[in-house]
Amino acid sequence: MKLNKIYNIGCIGISLVLVFLASCKAEKNIPQKEKQLSDMVYPLLDTENSRWFFFSSASRPFGMVNLNPDTEIKGDWGGGYKYTSDTVKGFSHIHEWQLSGVSVMPVTISEQNKQTIFKDFYSKFSHKTEKITPGYHSLLLDRYQITAELTSTQRVGFHRYTFPETAQKAVLFNLNTILGPCENTNGKLEKNNDYELSGSLVLSTNFRRPKPLTVFFKIKTNEPITSVERDNLTGNYLINFNKTTEKIVMKVGISYTSIENANNNIETELPHWDFDKTISDSKKEWSNLLGRIKVEGGTETDQRRFYTDLWHALQGRKMISDANGSYPDNTGEKFRVGQLPLNADGKPKFNHYNSDAFWGAQWTINNLWGLVYPEIMEEFVYSLMQYYKDGGMIPRGPSGGNDTYVMTGASATPFIVSAIQKEIVKEDLEAIYTALKKNHMPGGIMAKAGYEHKTDIGGGLKYYIEKGFVPYPLPEGNFGSHEDGASQTLEYAYQDWTLAQLAKKLNHQEDYNYFITRSKNYQNVFDQNTGWMRPKNVEGKWRENYDPYQYENGFIEANGAQSTWFVPHDIEGLADLMGGKEKAAAKLNAQFETAKKQKYTSGTSHDAELHPEFSRIPVNFGNQPSMQTSNIFTLLKRPDLTQYWTRNVVKETFSGLAPNTGYNGDEDQGLMGSLNVLLKIGLFQMNGGTDHDAVYQIGSPIFNKISIQLNPKYYSGKSFVINASNNSAENVYIKDIKYNNKAVKDFTISHKEITNGGELSLEMSSKAER
Repeated sequence: MKLNKIYNIGCIGISLVLVFLASCKAEKNIPQKEKQLSDMVYPLLDTENSRWFFFSSASRPFGMVNLNPDTEIKGDWGGGYKYTSDTVKGFSHIHEWQLSGVSVMPVTISEQNKQTIFKDFYSKFSHKTEKITPGYHSLLLDRYQITAELTSTQRVGFHRYTFPETAQKAVLFNLNTILGPCENTNGKLEKNNDYELSGSLVLSTNFRRPKPLTVFFKIKTNEPITSVERDNLTGNYLINFNKTTEKIVMKVGISYTSIENANNNIETELPHWDFDKTISDSKKEWSNLLGRIKVEGGTETDQRRFYTDLWHALQGRKMISDANGSYPDNTGEKFRVGQLPLNADGKPKFNHYNSDAFWGAQWTINNLWGLVYPEIMEEFVYSLMQYYKDGGMIPRGPSGGNDTYVMTGASATPFIVSAIQKEIVKEDLEAIYTALKKNHMPGGIMAKAGYEHKTDIGGGLKYYIEKGFVPYPLPEGNFGSHEDGASQTLEYAYQDWTLAQLAKKLNHQEDYNYFITRSKNYQNVFDQNTGWMRPKNVEGKWRENYDPYQYENGFIEANGAQSTWFVPHDIEGLADLMGGKEKAAAKLNAQFETAKKQKYTSGTSHDAELHPEFSRIPVNFGNQPSMQTSNIFTLLKRPDLTQYWTRNVVKETFSGLAPNTGYNGDEDQGLMGSLNVLLKIGLFQMNGGTDHDAVYQIGSPIFNKISIQLNPKYYSGKSFVINASNNSAENVYIKDIKYNNKAVKDFTISHKEITNGGELSLEMSSKAER
C-alpha cells in the first residue's frame, strides 16, 4: 500500500504537541529519538476483556505476523494478551481469526531448571517494566531477568533478547500447545546450520475452521546456535547459545505455503539486522496511516483515544499471502498453493486476507476505509474475489484459505457494492455482480447459517424467497449458529437492497426489480400491533408471549427492541409503519433515555450481553446490530437528536483510556474502532455507502478541526476539512452548516463532494435547531 510522507507534528495543533510532551516522560525508554503520531496510541485499551486477535503490539498494519506476549493461551475469548494476567507463557507470532502459531520463549538454563524447562518455563512480569507502542513491545521476564523486545515487518517477527551476562542462554520453541482458538500440533524444528533453523506445525481443526492448516517458519539468528534439544514428552525444542553472548537477535519468517517462502519473506522484508531501524520503520508506517486524519481540539484523552480507535481500525484482518504472492487455498477438496496475479514488476497486485465477518461492516470499515483508506478497501475486494475464483463463493469470514461461514447473510455484498459506488473498484464489475448475485440465490451463502459448512438449510433462504420471511424456529431444525429468523429477514432485506443498487448501475433492470422487491421483506416481520419487529413461525403466526427485550429470541446477538431499527436502506418506510417520522423519533428517543441508564451497552464485555441484568437494554452500542441507531434521527428529520445522543454515547461509552474498558462489547477486528472514529468526526453512512451518491449523514464532531488527507490515486481532492466553530462539550448542536461556503441541506453530503476536496463549516451551539 502507498504511504504518505512522514507525519509532521506541527500541523496537528498545539494541544497534540502538549500530549506528546506529557507522554514523553512515561515512554522515554522506547528506543526512538523522536515522537510520532503512533505514540498517541494507547495499546492497553480494553485488554482486561481480551480476545485472541484483539490485542496487537509488535505488528504492522494487516501484517501476517502479529507478535506479542501471551498471558493466556487457552481459548479464543480471554486468550492472548490479557492485562490482568501477570505471567508470560510465550511470545507467539499469529493472533488472528481462528489462527495461531509459533510460540517462543527466551530462557536461562541452570542446574535447578534444566530437567524441567521443557514444561515449566513461564515467567512473571510487571506492567511497570513494560513498554508498548504500535510496532514495538518490551518487557522484563522476572524469572530469568531477560529483557525481551519485539518488533516485526509484515511477515517476519524480529526479537531482541538481553540476557544476564553469565547465564546459559537459550530459546524454547513451544510448538505443540493450545494457542487461542486452536491446538498447535505436529510441531517440527530442524537445524540447517549454525545460524538457521526451519520448521512447521499444523493448526488443528475446529467447528469454525474444519480443515487443518500448516504454518511454516524459518529462523535466523545473529549468534551461532550451539545445539538443539528436543523433549519427547512435550515435543518442545530448545536452542542453545554461548554463555558469552549478551544479546540474541532472532528473525522468524512465517508462511502458510512453504519453508522456502518463509525464507523468501525474510529476505524480501528484513535483509538486515538493524533492530532499532525496524522499530523506527514500523512507527513511521503506523504514523503515516494514522496521519491520514489529523484532529485539533478536544481533550488530550480525546485525541489519544481517537488515534487508538483508528489504530484498531487498521490492525485486524491479517494477510495470508507471501511476499511473492503465494497463498493457501483450502476451498477445494485438496489443499493447494495458489498464486496471486503479478504486476509487470513481478510483485503481487494485491494481498490475500484472513478475516472475521463483515457483519456490521456497513456502518464501520465500509465508511472509514472507503473515505480514508481506499487502497485497503480495493485490496480486500480483490481478495474476496480471489476466494470466489478459487471456491465459487464470496466468503463472509475466511480463515486459513477457506470460509468459516461465521455469522449470517451475505455481509460482503454491502462492502463490495460500497467500493464500486465510490469508484474505488472500477473493473470487472459484471463478474463481481455475477459473484454477488450467486450468494443471494438458493445454494449461495445466504442459505447458510453460522458455521454451516456442509448444508445450505440453516439460512432459511427458501422461506425468505417463498414467504417473504425466515421463520423462527426453523422447522427443519438446527444446522448452524444464529438461526434467528427475524434478524435473518432484516439482514437479507438490507443486503438485497444493496445488490439492487449495483444491478441498477449495471442496467440489469429485471434483477433490480426482483431484489428491490425482496428488500421490502422487512415489512413482513414488523408487528404493527406491538410496534416491534417480531418473529413468525413457518405458518406465519406471530411468536406467542413475545418479549421485545428478551435477548436473541429470534434475533442475532440482540433483542427485538434493538433490532427493530435494522432497516438501514429504508428508514422512511420503517417510520411509515410506525405512524410517521415524528412517532418513530419519539419511540427511538425513549429507547435512548432508557439505555442511558446503562451507558448504552449491555455491560462492559461481549459475554455480558447474556446476563439478564444487561441484556434487556433497548439500545446496545457494544455490538453491531444497533450501533447505527443514534444516526437514524437525522433521517427522521431530527438531526438535533442525532447530535445530542451521539455525543452522549461517545462521552459515556467510548471516551476513556483504561485496560478495563474501551469498547464495552465485541470489537471484532476494527469494526468498533471504525465506528468510534466515524462518530467522533461526525460522518456516517446509514446504508453503508451503497446508494448511487454514497451519501454521508453529518453528525456532531467532538473536535474543532478534522483534516482528512485524500488518496490522490483515487480522489481528485487533496484534503477534506471539517471546521466546527464554537465547539465544546456543551455546544453539541449544529446551528449552521456550509460546504465550500454553500448551504448544506438535510445534513447530508455526497462521497463525490467530500473527495473533490474542500471545507465543511459547522457553527456549533448549545441550543438545538428544529
